[in-house]
Amino acid sequence: MDATTAFMSRLQDFIYLAPGIFIGLTFHEFAHAYVAFRLGDSTAKHMGRLTLNPLAHLDPFGTIMLFLFRFGWAKPVPVDPRNLKNPKRDMLWISAAGPLMNMFLALISGVLIRIFLATDLAFADPQSSMGIILKMLSLSLQINLILAFFNLLPIPPLDGSKIFAGILPNRFAHQIYLIESKGPMILFGIIIFGMITGFHIIGMVIHPFVNVFFRLFAGI
Repeated sequence: MDATTAFMSRLQDFIYLAPGIFIGLTFHEFAHAYVAFRLGDSTAKHMGRLTLNPLAHLDPFGTIMLFLFRFGWAKPVPVDPRNLKNPKRDMLWISAAGPLMNMFLALISGVLIRIFLATDLAFADPQSSMGIILKMLSLSLQINLILAFFNLLPIPPLDGSKIFAGILPNRFAHQIYLIESKGPMILFGIIIFGMITGFHIIGMVIHPFVNVFFRLFAGI
């Protein structure tokens, strides 16, 4: 494969991935902002994050990571717990909203794939419009499952750490918040370690769950 063919193949992969990534990241962050607003905190709304405009949510590095390594993130939605009636409980639901939204989007992608598989559309030429749509749906399902399970990891500042803190008794939850400042360094270190060594710890943890739900939702 020459350089031009390789470039065109990579460009095609990016085009196929783009809808799932942009929709998955945007709806994930919108879900956080919407639930926070409904629970009494309008911080995200005042900062222009209660929107489905991808430009308000995308983090350049996190988006590139999704294209290259199939896991990444968007800009965190700001939440002020002081505006919440029950901060511990409400932060749990605000944090869970993003991964739950990705699971919902994954389910929709899976249902559409099942519809394709139930018709002759599943056997369309991969380069035809129907074949391209099926490929995009498959990648959308995969990306949204990855976003859901990646963000459920209990490593600050990922959503899983706040969900975990909301479930734990107060005397233990406080310890989770104490390590929040070190969480990004731990997460970044794990990611860099995987990039250097090829031993992707995060992938090893989340991909079994992604594979199970891919088969469950899409039936393949």
